[in-house]
Amino acid sequence: MKYQGSCHCGDISFTAEGDLQQVVECNCSYCGRKGHLMWFVGRDKLNVALKGTVATYRFNKHVIDHQFCPRCGVGVFGLGKMPDGTPMAAINARCLENVDLAAVKHSFYDGRSV
Repeated sequence: MKYQGSCHCGDISFTAEGDLQQVVECNCSYCGRKGHLMWFVGRDKLNVALKGTVATYRFNKHVIDHQFCPRCGVGVFGLGKMPDGTPMAAINARCLENVDLAAVKHSFYDGRSV
């Protein structure tokens, strides 16, 4: 299935294709503060359209590019690699349109302890 999403102001919009059955809540110092619910897809399943620019934030091991809108501040997705090296996108499911997140399975990742 194809999903549409965006930041709050619409400068970053995207489509993501996949099976949205689960989101991951992480308690690391970044995600815990931002409240992201991540849905992981292959990077080739994410198509981004820009009206403005994208800002990138990296921390800790500097292996994930946390992408956010510099105009409205919303974190839309992160770009990195799966443990096997496959390029992935961690979509902030809160940015998806017409998705009932209460109906999607939530799992927890203890990023604070990693």
